[in-house]
Formats: sequence, C-alpha cells, structure tokens
Amino acid sequence: MAWPAWWDRMVGRPASEKMRPLEEIPFTVLDTELTGLDDRRDDIVSIGALRMRGGLIRVGDTFQALVKPGAILDGRTVVVHRITPSQLEEMPSIDAVLPPFLAYLEGTILVGHCIALDLAFLNRDARRLALSSIRNRAVDTLALYGWLRRRAAEHPAFSLEATAPSLFDLARAFEIQVEAAHSAIGDAYVTAQVLQRLLPFLAQAGIEDQAGLCRAGHPDRQLANLTASDGHQSF
Repeated sequence: MAWPAWWDRMVGRPASEKMRPLEEIPFTVLDTELTGLDDRRDDIVSIGALRMRGGLIRVGDTFQALVKPGAILDGRTVVVHRITPSQLEEMPSIDAVLPPFLAYLEGTILVGHCIALDLAFLNRDARRLALSSIRNRAVDTLALYGWLRRRAAEHPAFSLEATAPSLFDLARAFEIQVEAAHSAIGDAYVTAQVLQRLLPFLAQAGIEDQAGLCRAGHPDRQLANLTASDGHQSF
C-alpha cells in the first residue's frame, strides 16, 4: 500500500521527497551503545552519527556524545563497548544530549544496522522528556541486505552462511576496514560504508528513489532479530 499523502503532509514531508533519487538523499547514519537491551530498564551510554548524501560520506559532519546513564553499567556490556563507569561520571545525562541530537537528525533519512533498537531507546527518552518522537523515515542496512539477498544480488557477500549477519560480518564481506568496533561513532562509520556498498546493488535491482529505498529497508523487517540472547554486539 502506498504511503498516504495526507501523512506526508502531517509530518512535514512533501510528496516530492519520496521521488528523490538515491544519490540526492540526505542520510544520518547512527549508532548507540547501551547498558543492555531492555528499554524498560537500560540506558544509552553513547551516541554516534554522521551525515551522507547519497553514497558520499561527510566525515566532517558528525555528532558524538558520551552519556551518563541512570542504569547500572556492568561488566557484561563494558566488555562490548569498553566504556567504563569512570569515563561517564562527569558526562551529561541524556536529558542534555538528546535535544541537540534530535535537531541534528532534522531533514534526513536515518540509517542504522538493526536501527529499531536504537530508535526504541531514543524515542523512549524523548517521550520521558516530553519531546517529539523521531518521525524521520528510517532504513535498516540489515533489511536492505536481506532484500538484496533474496534477489540473488551478484557479490560473495550475499552468500554468507548467516541470513542475518552482524554489522561486522558485512564489513568483512565487503572488505571494509573496522578500526573502532563497538564505539558508537566507529560503528556508524562502518554502517555508512556498508550503505555505500549496498546502494549500487539496490539501483541495479530497480530501487531508484527514496520511496523504494524506505520500503526495501523498513526497520520492521528486522524486529524479530532483536533478541536479548543475541546481544547488542551481534548488530
């Protein structure tokens, strides 16, 4: 079913934006690091994001913040993101970090690997602070990968044994160098490079504009993969 025109008007999204070609789409690629996966009791400890236009990564346009959580930061997550309680002691709370981050997102399509998890935490905190929930359209790189894999895209990366590979599985498959795994800004940069690799295959498969990209990469396609047993490190 087509996205209703009245909804585009309601959220300030002109219908013409849906026809924007892939190379002109403004993206914000984001990642968060967390105390755990339960959005009822865990918290964000780091946010990293950067901008793209089409396949061009704007490495000078970034957002980075460490966040002092209310939840306990225990050893199980510290070994993943290597952020210690002492590093966060003097950092601002999410109450101070979230408003400027939401402003940074304005006017862009959001991109992440299993981004539904990041959005769940960000929107939970936005609601608690009486801020507007994130209404940006969002694209999941894992959903895009799955969409292309089902269409037998011609590249060895689409023949991985895992049907829902981690971000770092895809990085290896696409020969992307990973220098800061499980830092929010480092993972955002890897995700941006994965998107770079996927965009030409999407164009070859008939995805020509923003509307098609958002359909193929809708975050709901990957909600079933967000399980506590897998852990955030799997994404």
